[in-house]
Amino acid sequence: MKKFPKETDFFLDMENEFASAENAKYVLLPVPYDGTSTFVKGADKGPQAIIEASDSLELYDTIYNIEAYTAGIHTDTPINQLTSPDEMVEAVYQRTKYWLEQQKMVGLLGGEHSVSEGAIRATLERHPNLTVLQIDAHADLRDEYHGSPHNHACVMRRAQTMGANVVQVGIRSVCLEEKEHIVTDNMFYAHEIVGKNPEWMDRVVERLQGPVYLTIDLDGLDPSVLPATGTPQPGGLSWYELTTLLDKVFRQREVVGFDVVELCPQPDNVISDVLAASLVYKIITMKEAKSF
Repeated sequence: MKKFPKETDFFLDMENEFASAENAKYVLLPVPYDGTSTFVKGADKGPQAIIEASDSLELYDTIYNIEAYTAGIHTDTPINQLTSPDEMVEAVYQRTKYWLEQQKMVGLLGGEHSVSEGAIRATLERHPNLTVLQIDAHADLRDEYHGSPHNHACVMRRAQTMGANVVQVGIRSVCLEEKEHIVTDNMFYAHEIVGKNPEWMDRVVERLQGPVYLTIDLDGLDPSVLPATGTPQPGGLSWYELTTLLDKVFRQREVVGFDVVELCPQPDNVISDVLAASLVYKIITMKEAKSF
């Protein structure tokens, strides 16, 4: 097993023993990649911003009545110095595969959304009946964009072509060419669900077949809640809409991997960084709460 990073480099302000790879149930994999983004740059700064903001979090959760960090959360060495989307996808795939072989649950810290592809591929190899639950403002169903099939705008199309069942929630930005790849019963547009009767959440859970990989593009949240993202879109989910949905998913399905991507930190505003860090810890807490 690898040694854990220096104290300033791991997620949460906790004792070193809970951050070691040997003791950890969870591994967080920072992927500071921003090679294909097309609007606001800066997602490569997201993983470190999440790690730094996590120092502000309390370790006890008032809803679930547990301190989930005691299950062990190891922060891996970042995957960086990548020269192409293809190289990035392969590097994430290999690292995720390694940790899955060590029986760890892997969570990616992005980085732009294209970082999810390699992790989904590795998870699919272990769970061929995988569903990818996508929280996002954008459909990300292009076959290729700006000359690459590994662009951030193509990641859910890649998940489909790899054989995953893809369920999409909070979508409010779709180009015409993506429409042919939309599975109507698996699409939950933001205008149909935001601020509406929460029964839609039960319909989302019904569409989740087999184990679940959770991918959260932070622009799925409304920019009034989280402004620091590369492609913000109005009309997104609230914090409690998102976490209520996730609670239902964790209670009723087996979540086997996750990522939180597209944080684009703003120099003088850490609100979005803290929300992203809180979300990562909340996901781990929900997973741990299910085991009690």
